[in-house]
Amino acid sequence: MTTNNPLSEDQQLETADLKDFRNGVVDWIKHNTPADPGFLLPQTFMEVGSEQVLDFLREWQYKVWSSGYLGMAWPKEYGGGGMPRIFQQIADEEMKRARVPICFNIIGLGWAGPLIIDTGTDFEKETYLKGILTGEDIWCQGFSEPNHGSDLGSIQTRAERDGDEYIINGSKIWTTMGNYAKYMILLARTDPQAERRYNGLSFFLAPMGTEGITTSPIQKLTGDYGFTETFFTDARIPARCLMGEEGHGWRIAMQTLQYERGAEAGAAGGVSILATVMDDLLRIADDVQRDGQPLMKDPVTRDNLVKFLIEEQALYLAEKRVKIPALCADYPNSLALSTKLRGTEFFRRMRQYALTLQGASSALYVGDEDAVEGGFWQRAYMNNFSTTIGGGTSQIQANIIGEHVLGLPKD
Repeated sequence: MTTNNPLSEDQQLETADLKDFRNGVVDWIKHNTPADPGFLLPQTFMEVGSEQVLDFLREWQYKVWSSGYLGMAWPKEYGGGGMPRIFQQIADEEMKRARVPICFNIIGLGWAGPLIIDTGTDFEKETYLKGILTGEDIWCQGFSEPNHGSDLGSIQTRAERDGDEYIINGSKIWTTMGNYAKYMILLARTDPQAERRYNGLSFFLAPMGTEGITTSPIQKLTGDYGFTETFFTDARIPARCLMGEEGHGWRIAMQTLQYERGAEAGAAGGVSILATVMDDLLRIADDVQRDGQPLMKDPVTRDNLVKFLIEEQALYLAEKRVKIPALCADYPNSLALSTKLRGTEFFRRMRQYALTLQGASSALYVGDEDAVEGGFWQRAYMNNFSTTIGGGTSQIQANIIGEHVLGLPKD
């Protein structure tokens, strides 16, 4: 699945140096994108369910980093490139355009890494950052718990100080790549008697190889694995794993979620999700026939496609607008805080419409020889639900916008 988009306005305005850099990225991708490995590759970082897939993606991420196209804006002394962020943005654009394999270590690249760079100690930066970039050290997230959903303030996993260690007991769920991870960003309760429940939480950079930490895989709707449930049974981690001060975990967790939801910059880069764009949907409308004619000739279909095109362009323009303070003065942070909700819901509806266009064939899945485009859209649609849940559900995102942008009361 490839697209032939014309140069964007940003590309047309690039300096000669940036154009040369972009051409270099395109040439590198042309000569280094791996061939089809003969097995199904993940569409997102939430589907790495086998050692075979992990080894392939780890090798690919290392190649991207060692060639200088990952972590370009991270500090040079910790494995990054020390370059202006525009270079990473260009590299990411071209990798997305070419549909290269994903960089799988996204919780490290996009959340833990930026957090450590912005707020971590020199020891934490020296210990953790380079391994995130190379793919050697996989990271997972320990926020959500069974029976508590998106209500992080109610988590029950305990961390009790015992000398130079903390003893962890409890469980976490939806732990992406928990069975492969070396480290976890962990939110746990250190003071169950705190007057405000948020004040009793602390944030840890926890080693997953600790005795007493076990994982159990969870199968997704797609049939893929990628999530686990994680159990802590008297697991002892060094006290130096505490990030910041004890009892300040809620503030650090909220900052982490800003990276996850796209409201803060700092991610190392790379492709985290195999994107679908309107060019792909337009191709479906051209290829699929109904009553002997391409669906593109149906006026209702064309009208719906135009609406999707307008919305896609609005998302693109919002990314540009958020960088111009004067255009965001009425509701500061409104675009940044709504990025996740707008993006994930748009792609969910767009992918669902691609299935609608397929008619009865939409019931066919990956592996069926008659499936349209090999069942790509069916898998993409079901995978999209994880993005509308992770980082806070769409309902939670709507509440955030209502409270923090529109100023609506919590009740």
